[in-house]
Amino acid sequence: MSDSTVDPRRRRFLVASASVVGAGGCVAALWPFLASLSPSAQALALGAPVEADISKVAPGQQVTFVWRNQPVWVLNRTPKMLETLPKWDPRLSDPECKQNQQPAYCQNEHRSIKPQYLVMIGICTHLGCSPHLKAKFPDPTVQENWLGGYLCACHGSKYDLSGRVEKDQPAPLNMVVPPYRYKSDTVIQIGVDPSAEELKNLNAHAA
Repeated sequence: MSDSTVDPRRRRFLVASASVVGAGGCVAALWPFLASLSPSAQALALGAPVEADISKVAPGQQVTFVWRNQPVWVLNRTPKMLETLPKWDPRLSDPECKQNQQPAYCQNEHRSIKPQYLVMIGICTHLGCSPHLKAKFPDPTVQENWLGGYLCACHGSKYDLSGRVEKDQPAPLNMVVPPYRYKSDTVIQIGVDPSAEELKNLNAHAA
C-alpha cells in the first residue's frame, strides 16, 4: 500500500507513536549523563544545600560559592576588619539588623554564626548588581573616611564588612545572609539552618 492510500487517522497515530518512542529514547539516552553528575553538580542543579570548604580561605580573603544560582561569599575577616564594624554603626541604615535579611541566629553586629567568617549572598539589594569588596582602608577613592566594606559599582551603594548598608543609598536593605550551618570547623553547609543543639555548642565554645 502506497503512502497516498494510508488512512489519515492511521497516519496520525503512527506519527504520534513514533514521536513517543523517540522521546522515550532521548530520555533513556540522557539518563546516563544525568546520573553521572557529581553530587555537587546535582545539588547546584536542584538548588539543594551546598558544602563550602573554607579550610584554605586565608585571612582577609573572600571566596565565592554558588547556591540556587546565586553567588554566596565567604569572607575570612581579620581582627582588624572586625574592629571596623562598630565604627560603621552611626553611618548605617539598619545597624541592628532589624529587617529580615538574615536568619535570627545571625542578627548581630557581625551578621554571622562565627565572627570570623561572613557568609552572604553577593547581590546588591537595589537592582541586583554584584558589589565589589573594598577591604582596604582608608581609601579616599571610595569614600572619605572609608572603613572597608563593599561598593556597588552600578549605582554606588556602600556596605560595611558585614553587608549592612549605609544610610541614604540607592540600596534599601542590608545584603542577604542565607541559612547555613557548620558541618565541621572547616566545612559550611549553605542552605541548611543549624540545630538548636549546634548553636548551643557553638555559643558555649565561643564563650
